[in-house]
Amino acid sequence: MTTKAPVNIGNLIYSRPDLHSGRPCLAGTGMTVHAVAVRHMEGMSAEEILEEYPHLDLARIHAALAYYFANRERIEGDLEA
Repeated sequence: MTTKAPVNIGNLIYSRPDLHSGRPCLAGTGMTVHAVAVRHMEGMSAEEILEEYPHLDLARIHAALAYYFANRERIEGDLEA
């Protein structure tokens, strides 16, 4: 039985100072964690976000939501500004 190597979830989110003002993004996409957080705050589930953005995958969406919950105060502050 062949199995894939486990995914390091830390590799699913990245940030660069020169991209999206340094806001964290979903790896391999141009979508920010902030954008996923907004959809979640609007009441969308991870599956509904995936339906709206089929180029994403659930692993990245859940990683973005985990990042959001771990940094909620900071992200919501950014969104209010």
